[in-house]
Amino acid sequence: MSSERAAPRRVVITGLGAVTSIGTGPAEFLAGLRTGRSGVKPITSFDTTGYAHANGCEIDDFDPAEWIGHIDPHTLGRASQFSVAAAGMAVSDAGMERAALRRRRVLVAVGTTDGESRDLDELMGRQLGTGPEGLDPVVARRTPAGQLSGSIAAELALTDVQAVTIPTACAAGNYAIGSGFDAIRAGEVDIALAGGADAVCRKTFTGFYRLGTIAPEVSQPFDVDRKGILTGEGAGILFMESLGSALERGARIYAEVLGYGLNCDAHHPVAPDQDSLAACMELAHRNAGVKPEDIDFISAHGTGTKANDVTEAGAIRQVFPEPPPTVSIKSMLGHTMGAASALASAACALAITEGFIPPTINHRHTDPECGLDPVPNHARPAEVRIVQNNALAFAGNNAVLILGACRPHD
Repeated sequence: MSSERAAPRRVVITGLGAVTSIGTGPAEFLAGLRTGRSGVKPITSFDTTGYAHANGCEIDDFDPAEWIGHIDPHTLGRASQFSVAAAGMAVSDAGMERAALRRRRVLVAVGTTDGESRDLDELMGRQLGTGPEGLDPVVARRTPAGQLSGSIAAELALTDVQAVTIPTACAAGNYAIGSGFDAIRAGEVDIALAGGADAVCRKTFTGFYRLGTIAPEVSQPFDVDRKGILTGEGAGILFMESLGSALERGARIYAEVLGYGLNCDAHHPVAPDQDSLAACMELAHRNAGVKPEDIDFISAHGTGTKANDVTEAGAIRQVFPEPPPTVSIKSMLGHTMGAASALASAACALAITEGFIPPTINHRHTDPECGLDPVPNHARPAEVRIVQNNALAFAGNNAVLILGACRPHD
């Protein structure tokens, strides 16, 4: 037996699933990004009486029955409904029949911040109001976070599957995509359905509100007058496979996953660390085999808080002698927590395919402390070859993903 290892496989994205407040499905999500659509509206999913302001980016036109047919949507919490719907979209968008998918080895990896905290909020409210006898057993059975990935496997009736839910907060989507990249590259699986999902919930909104980081009206990343985040919801799932598999079946290729970097500095529960983020970017560049000057734009974590934006911009300037355009799609769809970097990855893949840089909307005056080009308010036509997608999370979990235009014969 030969002791030589097989060469690592190149990994490409051939399908996208997106459930967002600016459009559901790849085409609607693309239209929202191109036009700088805003998903901001008053929060309705819980009683906001007593809050001085309560805008968010909820999804108000999502019917789970439209997207979920094999299992009963009512047995799933809202975040799981989003993840299952997005996975189904990604499979359809990739042009693979579900029967063919069932013959493949599949990894399902879904990142999340809150899991099904929306249902936990409801259960807690009922317990406080009526005691344990008032709890709904159907709702209680929906709460395990593992449902976000396990329900995808159940809906698609996968038989040779690994299903994992990754709870690394707001960087979890990139963590999941990195897991899919590694598994395909090593030949452990044929297909990865990877991304993130979260639903608006009282617990997380209130936590950010108490920290003083909820914006009163809109999110304004990198703007001198920025006042904080808006919580959002949704899911982004990427259909990933080897380049050989995609070419063999004649699939459309959105982008190639070139590499990624992860680190966890554990510097502070909520404050990002500039040196650590810079180190994560450098690690991603080495892993992907690119240099800073190769990056055409950066999809920033870009929350719109005072601390995040200055720290992230400082880390970018630390790594990039001349920073490329740096945008935040959170200005459009809010901070979707565990789904955030997954949806940003989908946006990066679309930008590569369609030749544009998404805008940072609600922008008036760039903060000189940030000193970046945020592509204010209007999308910019561009030849996009390589994109960097940043994700920062509480407790110092950083994940930076590098995507590129696929050149099959390189």
